[in-house]
Amino acid sequence: MSWPISHLLALLIGFCLDLLLGDPHWAPHPVRAIGALIAGLEKLLRNMLPKSPAGELTGGVALVLLTLAIPTGLTVLLLWGCYLVSPWLALAVESLLSYQLLATKSLAAESRKVYDALKTGDLDKARYAVSMIVGRDTASLDEAGVARAAVETVAENASDGVIAPLIFLAIGGAPLGMFYKAANTMDSMVGYKNDQYLYFGRAAAKFDDILNLIPARVAGVLMCLGGAAAGYDGKNAWRIFIRDRKNHKSPNSAHTEAACAGALQLRLAGPNYYFGKLVDKPYIGDDQRPIEPLDILRSGRILYATAFFALLVFCGVPLLILLFP
Repeated sequence: MSWPISHLLALLIGFCLDLLLGDPHWAPHPVRAIGALIAGLEKLLRNMLPKSPAGELTGGVALVLLTLAIPTGLTVLLLWGCYLVSPWLALAVESLLSYQLLATKSLAAESRKVYDALKTGDLDKARYAVSMIVGRDTASLDEAGVARAAVETVAENASDGVIAPLIFLAIGGAPLGMFYKAANTMDSMVGYKNDQYLYFGRAAAKFDDILNLIPARVAGVLMCLGGAAAGYDGKNAWRIFIRDRKNHKSPNSAHTEAACAGALQLRLAGPNYYFGKLVDKPYIGDDQRPIEPLDILRSGRILYATAFFALLVFCGVPLLILLFP
C-alpha cells in the first residue's frame, strides 16, 4: 500500500472514529500535550530572554519554531517506527492520530449541552455550558444571547476544528495535521493583543493567520453547500458569506460564521463583553428572525454536512483516483 493511499485511508477511518466516539475527556490527547509543551516553552523562553519588546519578539519566534518542530518531528518518527514493524500498524496509529485531530462530534456535543440546558429552562446551567466553549463573558447573557454564542462558536470553530485539520491531514497525513494543530493551539494560547502577549504572541498569531488563509475561505464555501444540503437557505448563505465574511478583525474568523448566519437567516456577532470590557464588533448576517435554542441544533447539522463535503472533496475523491486510476 502506497503512502498516499495509507494516509487517506487513515483520515477516512479517523473521521469515522471521531463521529462515533467524539473526544473522551478521560483519554490522553495530543492537543493537551501540545498545550503543556507550549506552556513549558513559554516559561523557559521568557526566563532566558530579555524582558523587552525585542526579547519577547525573539522568544515568540523561537516558540513558533520549537512548537511546530517537536510534535511534527515526533509524529514522523512514531509513524516511521510503526511502518518498520508493519504498514498495518502504521495505518492503525495514523488513524488514531487523525481521529484525535478532528473535532466534529465534540463541537456538536458541547453545543448540544447548551441546548439541553435551555430546553429545560435552566439559564444558569446554559450560561455555564456555553462559557466552556466561548471566550466572551456569559454571566449576564439572556436566553437569546446564550443561543447566539453557541451557534457562533459552532460556526467559527468548524473551520479550525474540523475543515482546516481535515485539509492538512489529506495533504500530508498525520504529521502535517499535527503541524497545523500545533500552530492553531499556539495561537489560541498566546495569540492575544494584550500586555502579556502583544510581542511574545505576535509570531504565533501571524503564522496562524497565514496557515488558515486558504482553509478558512474553503470552509466558508463548503458551509454554504452544507447549509443547503442540511435543508436551510443555501442561497442566502452564499449572499451573506460574500458580503460579511470580512466582518472581523481576524482575516479568517468570519467566513464560516457568515455562511452559517446566512443559512439560518440570523444575525450573529455584534458587541459583546470580554473580561468585563465591551468590545464593539460588526454584525454578521441579517436579523430576519429571532434566534432560538433550536438554532444550536441546526448549526450542528450544518457542521456535519460541511464536514462530509470536506471529506468527499479532500479524501474521498483523491482516494478513488488513487485506487482506481
